Amino acid sequence: MKRYYFGLVAMALAAGSAGAALAGGDAAEGEKIFNQKCKVCHQIGEGAKNFIGPEQNALVGRKAGSVADFNYSEAMKSSGITWDDTTLNEFLTNPKAKVPGTKMIFAGLPKESDRENVIAYMSQFGPGGKKK
Repeated sequence: MKRYYFGLVAMALAAGSAGAALAGGDAAEGEKIFNQKCKVCHQIGEGAKNFIGPEQNALVGRKAGSVADFNYSEAMKSSGITWDDTTLNEFLTNPKAKVPGTKMIFAGLPKESDRENVIAYMSQFGPGGKKK
């Protein structure tokens, strides 16, 4: 029973530190990574439109598969995901593992710091692409 309890405590501490780390991303670095890796398919900011992938404004708090006029995979539409730091981190690690059947052709960002920074960058944008 003690092992079980200590395992739960360790998992809780790890989850807490992961959330804190995600909140600490560098938006300026995230913009560089977004421009190198994401901008090929996604737009963000004022004037952003759906492209190869959906526009990314107001992503945090949005239900996956819900941007108007974008043709999502059935897997994304039915994923039940609401984007937050945790779900974005999991998806950006390996999109096809997080949402099997997604149309997104991207291997993921293996470096945790890159994911943290991209999430910090994307989290700045509200509806219409204005920075919060």
